[in-house]
Amino acid sequence: MIVILKKDAQKAKIDSLLHTIDAWGLKANYSKGDETTIIGLIGDTSKVDTDSLLANEIVSDVRRISEPYKAANRRFHPEDTVVDVGGVKIGQGFFSVIAGPCSIESEAQLTTIAKSVKQSGAAFLRGGAFKPRTSPYSFQGMENDGLKLLLAAKKMTGLPIVTEIMSETQIEDFEDVDVLQVGARNMQNFRLLKELGKTRKPILLKRGLSSTIEEFLMSAEYIMAGGNPNVILCERGIRTFETMVRNTLDISAVPLLKRQSHLPVVIDPSHAAGIAWMVEPLSRAAIAAGADGLMIEVHNNPKEAKCDGAQSLTPESFDALMGQVAARAAFEGKVMSRHG
Repeated sequence: MIVILKKDAQKAKIDSLLHTIDAWGLKANYSKGDETTIIGLIGDTSKVDTDSLLANEIVSDVRRISEPYKAANRRFHPEDTVVDVGGVKIGQGFFSVIAGPCSIESEAQLTTIAKSVKQSGAAFLRGGAFKPRTSPYSFQGMENDGLKLLLAAKKMTGLPIVTEIMSETQIEDFEDVDVLQVGARNMQNFRLLKELGKTRKPILLKRGLSSTIEEFLMSAEYIMAGGNPNVILCERGIRTFETMVRNTLDISAVPLLKRQSHLPVVIDPSHAAGIAWMVEPLSRAAIAAGADGLMIEVHNNPKEAKCDGAQSLTPESFDALMGQVAARAAFEGKVMSRHG
């Protein structure tokens, strides 16, 4: 349920209404935009008397929301959310590129890639320390040692870092990580999502391999319902019957998510196709569709990569791509975010 306030509503009367909503045992999501001020009611609103609300002198309209996701719903929050990570912004016209290796393999490897992606204009450094793999015999990442290397690369370059968290028991270990990534396999790890909701860390939430848009937004809702509004949605391709690509990039998810939700949307073209040469055309498509950023895998020696080398760009090809990305983002009226 949303309560639309009149433009001239006084703060004291708004506070009184918020207090009343709290007394009903409901959460109130207050959203003040340039044109409209909305209070979203979260909880069991079936017994709320809409006529009583409409009788309030500062209330313009009351509407019930049919979608099960509330905090993530654009009707609760008409303005685009901007997630600010140490001054680097994603959303509402700010376009960011997250780049780095699929998995951290050594200090030399990570240092080389971190320096190159920063020089090319990446706003964030990504790197997998803990790797959930389909096969138990595949490289699982350097784990805590990899996390230490990533933090060292952050200190060296100044780039905010993005890495995947596997369990709620790791939250304390990830204290100095700027953006916590929830991978596709963990999108419905509700125990993890609830704990992440208790933090204020920005969360990069990846869509599950076979998840619907509604299921995706409901996972975001778990985080936001816990009190953490800093969620970035990441479309990374879904499983279909097609076998010539690793996954099928659901480019339609971008405008659909932007219509249904106020959260920023990032595209991962590397995991979508699993083929390096397809990263560039899929990146162009993502920008044209209205995405707020890209997440791209870069490796200094893809042929020798321990994880996903076939989809990784070399630093040289990433640099060339960034020239295109900057031009196309500007054409779409977006501002490239860059650290420093």
